Amino acid sequence: MASQFLKEFREFAVKGNVVDMAVGIIIGGAFTLIVQSLVKNVMNPLLGLLIGGVDFANFFVVLKEGDVAGPYPSLAAAQSAGAVTLDYGLFLNAVISFVIVAFAVFLLVRSINRMKREEAVAPKAPTDKACPHCFMTIPLQATKCGHCTADLPVTDASTPA
Repeated sequence: MASQFLKEFREFAVKGNVVDMAVGIIIGGAFTLIVQSLVKNVMNPLLGLLIGGVDFANFFVVLKEGDVAGPYPSLAAAQSAGAVTLDYGLFLNAVISFVIVAFAVFLLVRSINRMKREEAVAPKAPTDKACPHCFMTIPLQATKCGHCTADLPVTDASTPA
């Protein structure tokens, strides 16, 4: 009973789709770290310069004062003082990260769809031909027309491989 269960589990775990999904999740996690670093270390400083040198991570609203009264120069100072804060700057960082990840996934899916369309447009080998007597469409391997019953000449294309 247990060996059958383990056998079924092994078959499930080794299937291509499960392994592909696991690889996708691992790469997605690494990609997320890259995007978060891009947002935190590149985009936010540039946007901060445009809006006057302010860091998004320090955009917050104090909901309740901490042990030490405000104003607090940074989010870290407010949190260390025990203040309850609404950290909308961190939320903005998360939104920017999401938009970048969504855009990258869009570009990836768009590229894959283009490749699939190009494959679909690629010419396929013919599977039928026209009868030289009645001009009806017949299978490529046919030696007699099913419409006019004429005998057809045997060609290399009509002989089965």
